[in-house]
Amino acid sequence: MRDALLGAAFQLFLERGYEGTTVDDIVALAGVGRRSFFRYFPSKEDVVFPDHERCLADMKAFLDEGDDTADDPVRRVCDAARLVLRMYAENPTFSVQRYRLTKKVPGLRAYELSVVWRYERALAEYLRGRSAGRPGGTLHADVVAAAVVAAHNNGLRSWLRSDGKGDAEAAVDQALGYVQETFGGSPGAAVAEAPEDVVVVVSRRGAPLWRVVQEIESAFGRD
Repeated sequence: MRDALLGAAFQLFLERGYEGTTVDDIVALAGVGRRSFFRYFPSKEDVVFPDHERCLADMKAFLDEGDDTADDPVRRVCDAARLVLRMYAENPTFSVQRYRLTKKVPGLRAYELSVVWRYERALAEYLRGRSAGRPGGTLHADVVAAAVVAAHNNGLRSWLRSDGKGDAEAAVDQALGYVQETFGGSPGAAVAEAPEDVVVVVSRRGAPLWRVVQEIESAFGRD
């Protein structure tokens, strides 16, 4: 029934436009009652974005399953973003239709932004937990989450603009690669530092200052 409602809705959206289609039109074409529609979709907007609640729950579960001691948190949130890509790639035709429809309807664009914000918040909350107690941890978490979402959406929209004919995974992997290169690294990993170059100069007490300076310059290899 859910699939029948989705099929009817998008058929009507393509024929009449989103604004010109009502819930009554959708249920009439699908051959079900209004009660059945609202059992699956809280609103007409939810017909356009039917899988985001499930995907958001899957993303949170994936993040919760991570190994806090071994995982690179940036890699983890990048992998979590790929779950959203897979949702789109499961049905390219539907995803492309939704993309085109969303571009035309301001209300749907606003709805989509609210959905994207929820994904970003889920990623940020995970990163905040991984960086708790570290200086600037909250800011770092928010910046990385925003970067992951921006990179994912850049690759995703590139694929959607190709009518779903390109390589979605390659486009998103390339975009997320920039994020991992910029922000990646295991939490708490020691930062490799160049060994300190310590020079000890021994000089006689009472030696003239110019001699001490000469010895220091010699020790540093300066002429």
